[in-house]
Amino acid sequence: MTPSSPVPPFSARSSISDFFQGVGLIFRAWGLIFRTPRLLRLSALCALVTLVALAALLVLLWTQAPGWLGAVWPRPDPWWARALWTGALLVLGVLGFVVGANVGLPIVLAPLQDPLSEITEELCGDYVSPPFRPGAFLTGLGVSVAHTLARVLLLLVGLALLLPLNLLPGVGSVAWAVLATSWTMLWLAGEHLAAPMTRHLYPFARIRHTLRARWPLCLGFGAGVYVLLWIPILNSLFLPVAVVGGTLLYRGLRAVGGVPPPPDGK
Repeated sequence: MTPSSPVPPFSARSSISDFFQGVGLIFRAWGLIFRTPRLLRLSALCALVTLVALAALLVLLWTQAPGWLGAVWPRPDPWWARALWTGALLVLGVLGFVVGANVGLPIVLAPLQDPLSEITEELCGDYVSPPFRPGAFLTGLGVSVAHTLARVLLLLVGLALLLPLNLLPGVGSVAWAVLATSWTMLWLAGEHLAAPMTRHLYPFARIRHTLRARWPLCLGFGAGVYVLLWIPILNSLFLPVAVVGGTLLYRGLRAVGGVPPPPDGK
């Protein structure tokens, strides 16, 4: 790592204070994008596509989410039950927006996601983007699809396990909202840490291990991505910032031995 390298200087051991370094990755990624013309051009294109896709997702949820909830829980008449139903609809909308944005957008922006990550790695040093090879592309695509399905399943299983908290009177719903949001934030970190790690053919188990071993750092990064997703206008750049930030997270962990050398040797 050179003095001008964008690789973040993480500590070798995990600590609670790493949370703030994780949040800071959002600002580090943002600055790197605006200092690098190649990243800025790709990010501007991503922003245009993202604005259209997020607007379409919001329209879809606004028009369809009440029907989805009503199919399993018809809208009740008593005011107190209607208030609970409205709260459940709000939670469904929030989760639908977060999951839709983080599953649908990467698919739409897949042709731009790897170049963003590769350019970021080049800026970190000790990496050269490989030439396009159909075999390597198909292998990486297969690994990426398998990892995406595994990550979505992990998110849904975690949320389902937390769901019974709503049955506790009083604090149950609050506890569920806090824990479900924290779980989603950690999942977001894994989603974007996986972008560079999948390119290097790390197994999914290694990504899970990294999230467990450095959870304060990853939770902070996921929290930054989560907040950015809800800021109007700026959320059009959330995917480029998340991809660049996830790549910086990966290289920072590699630099301190938190992630072993990549299986592909690159």
